[in-house]
Amino acid sequence: MCGITGIFGGVPGSEPLKSALKQMADAITHRGPDDSGTWEELSAGLGFGHRRLSIVDLSPAGHQPMLSGCGRFVLAFNGEIYNHNALRRELESSGKVSAGWKGHSDTETLLCAFTAWGVEKTLEMAAGMFAIALWDREEQSLTLARDRFGEKPLYYGLVAGALVFSSELKALQRAPRWRGEVEPSVLESYLRFGCVGGQESIFKDVFKLPAGCLLKVSLLDIRHGEMPPVVRWWSPVEAAGAALGGRNNNPDMALDNVEQALVASIRQQMAADVPLGAFLSGGVDSSLIGALMQSQTSQKVRTFSVGFDDPRYDESEHAAAVAAYLGTEHTTLRATSKMALDLVPKLPELYDEPFADSSQLPTCLISALTRQHVTVALSGDAGDELFGGYNRYVWVPRVWSKLSRMPLPMRQTLGRMLKLVPSSRYDRLMCLGRKVLPSRYQIRTFGEKLYKLADVLACSSDRALYGGLASMNRHPEQLLRTDYRSGNPVEDLYPALAGFDPVEWMMLMDTLNFMVDDVLVKVDRSSMASSLEVRAPFLDPEVFKAAWQLPLDMRVRNGEGKWALRQILYRHVPRELIERPKMGFAIPLDDWLRGPLREWAEDLLGVRWLSQIPALDAKAVHLMWDRHIQGQGHYAQQLWAVLQLSAWVKHWNPSFG
Repeated sequence: MCGITGIFGGVPGSEPLKSALKQMADAITHRGPDDSGTWEELSAGLGFGHRRLSIVDLSPAGHQPMLSGCGRFVLAFNGEIYNHNALRRELESSGKVSAGWKGHSDTETLLCAFTAWGVEKTLEMAAGMFAIALWDREEQSLTLARDRFGEKPLYYGLVAGALVFSSELKALQRAPRWRGEVEPSVLESYLRFGCVGGQESIFKDVFKLPAGCLLKVSLLDIRHGEMPPVVRWWSPVEAAGAALGGRNNNPDMALDNVEQALVASIRQQMAADVPLGAFLSGGVDSSLIGALMQSQTSQKVRTFSVGFDDPRYDESEHAAAVAAYLGTEHTTLRATSKMALDLVPKLPELYDEPFADSSQLPTCLISALTRQHVTVALSGDAGDELFGGYNRYVWVPRVWSKLSRMPLPMRQTLGRMLKLVPSSRYDRLMCLGRKVLPSRYQIRTFGEKLYKLADVLACSSDRALYGGLASMNRHPEQLLRTDYRSGNPVEDLYPALAGFDPVEWMMLMDTLNFMVDDVLVKVDRSSMASSLEVRAPFLDPEVFKAAWQLPLDMRVRNGEGKWALRQILYRHVPRELIERPKMGFAIPLDDWLRGPLREWAEDLLGVRWLSQIPALDAKAVHLMWDRHIQGQGHYAQQLWAVLQLSAWVKHWNPSFG
């Protein structure tokens, strides 16, 4: 796991290229504290900078940037290729390795594969997470590429006539003649989803290379000031569609297929030359990863959970019970509210651009605490997207089947009636209901969810209903000045796809959007801030294929998601240790904003900082804040998005054009 950066097209002025590269790479030292390197091709004005977190081949043979044995290619690589040993064997058997290996790093494997098979075929054969910069000295071309699911980030853009790129924006901000103007068009989407999604970044003319894509650039392209089109080398939509053609309708065989794919993925991802463990929350996904890890080794797997001092958000006892049954060497990392609160002012530096998924706080904490014990941790990320774990996969079909029978005016009236009762009163009713309701009907933040349901009652389609439920703030335009509102309905953000059930469509939309732009960003920045590598076994192409070969009712059945994963898990862990309401990785944000974070928030919502964000409607923001403080609704998530934007402006002080 590493950090990469580079310049193509020269450095304006008199600053040496190597000096600029070092300055940019040093900004992401946390991504690679073990080693650093630069490489230059002065005739092309090209240079790579690299920071290394040594995981596989700790020797100097793994040093980057790395030159291929034939001398044609130079590679700066961030990530892991889990099947690189299999690729080595294939290269050897085909006679493509002429002179022996210098070491056993996956970087060297990639370079040999690029030489033998070309870029796209190598990427298609590789299973892993990665962002790469590859210089072809023969063609004088630079290729940037990103893994299938976007686990590893890669930003790029033209700055002062040169192409600059890096794993994080903070490195680009150290590029010579960086200006850093904010792109106002992304703010509405940011306020809706709590992250800067898609191909754009928070800065004008700086982009994210999309997942599963590559960009091939020549010096002539840079001189013309235009980037060539991005090329998609892998598509989850096409891969899911192809998997549907091989759908397995035999339940036992289908479950075995998923388990075998997961076992193979975990076996590959357990390979490391440094201490390795796993996150364990006690939920379905992480418990299954832990169980399959422990089943493959006679040594005790190290597992980690985080316990909070607020019992409403503490799953550590459940995790400990699962760990005890599996026989792992378990560590509960105690995190206090003060630890989380102390982390809040550091978030803008950690995330580079505004990011408002509040589960970023516990994710940062468990990453920092886990890093004290191991260098690599496996996680259960992506289990929800691939196997139908989110509540909306159950709610949308149920709700829409009823809503679609009701006239629109009737639905609008029902929504208004739901909002006649304060959301806090709904919460109190749920507290009383917990004494008599079965666990599956106990809903945390019940009032907030009912208000969200009221908002989506007026939806004209199930796509619009999904978009509302997937939004942190269904009406972000209400926080923006009129001239910054797009006027586009939420359903326009999502493409229609033929050949998929509506629930399958939702899972694909989450895989393409929420997982890439929120979940994986959160995990990458939180873990790399502590120089911890986190691996996601669910994000293996064979696991993805096996998931999509399942009949839909083996993913969502009887009002419950992840049915298939549960059945596999029950082969290893007693059902009673797992069956309980899904908690998620949450914090008491409502209470904190009214209490210990109130002074911090009111400073960021003051004239000094909001005036620097001309797109925001300050009056609307203050009205929402006042209602939240007075307990007149649940606005914590919407306000958190505004606060993280304001905190980011305060920290980085960028130009708004």
